[in-house]
Amino acid sequence: MVTQPNRVVLRQTENAGILRHTSVSHIGLRVPDVAAAEVFYGRVLGLSTHDRLADGVLRMGWGRGHHVLDLIPGEPGLAHFGFEVRDDEGLDGIAERLAAAGHAVETLDPFYMDDAIGEPRGIRVVNPDGTPVHFHSPVWRQGEGVSDPGRRPMKFQHTTIGTADVQPMVDFFVNTIGFRISDQLEDGRFCWLRSDKDHHTLAVVNVERTGVLDHYSYDLAEWEDFKSWCDRLTELDVLVQWGPGRHGPGNNLFVFFDDPAGNHIELSAEMEKFYDDSVRYEPRRWLPVPASVNLWGGQTPRWRTTSEGTV
Repeated sequence: MVTQPNRVVLRQTENAGILRHTSVSHIGLRVPDVAAAEVFYGRVLGLSTHDRLADGVLRMGWGRGHHVLDLIPGEPGLAHFGFEVRDDEGLDGIAERLAAAGHAVETLDPFYMDDAIGEPRGIRVVNPDGTPVHFHSPVWRQGEGVSDPGRRPMKFQHTTIGTADVQPMVDFFVNTIGFRISDQLEDGRFCWLRSDKDHHTLAVVNVERTGVLDHYSYDLAEWEDFKSWCDRLTELDVLVQWGPGRHGPGNNLFVFFDDPAGNHIELSAEMEKFYDDSVRYEPRRWLPVPASVNLWGGQTPRWRTTSEGTV
């Protein structure tokens, strides 16, 4: 990490950008009331229950295909999150780089690859904050890709994790695993990482705590869907916590609301794309001000702060 006056440049090495066909896969959340969460995710996001598992764990997704969400009884928190690796020899490369960097790599239980294409393969590793991260081979996703405005998103899009120190996460996900930095805030406290053509499949933000979920995001088809969603959230007595707005990094439209356990959920559309085989790109360094995280201005929520003043 290179420090200059009022600026932090997050360090990338030669491994940055090795992954180009790896997408977000699934997420596991600990919630105090699984039954209430099941009702919420079915009623609000159109997810259906795939399986009821041992120890009260519930698995949800859209129709057929791979699951999106594991709901696990417990105090609110992030239990695990996963990625689907479609890069040639991608899983083997990730495992080799992790082992070379001194990380313990385990075989992922096929339990987490519930609709694999061919023989399921996967690995499990713990990130610098102690949260399990899954990487697995391709799976079927027949339940995704169809939007029903105001009733269900198209797909699970990205995960944003909170930490107390961003650079170790960049060393782990970028300099070892092979993601690439798309953008960062100039103070180094927020960065957005890509592993496919989307601007980010993972983001990392300094929240002065370790091992927490900042938010996670579902993709909508287009801007017009946001009206239907905001109207429907009002009808369902679900408060909009932030937005609609447009992020600077990623240029995507957004609106935020919370699930019953307090997890921040983003609905997003029009995310910026990168075609790494055709262009050279240096990560942009955005001013750490509210206007960078919402180009349209307006109040930021209590859980999103920036290190410099308002604009």
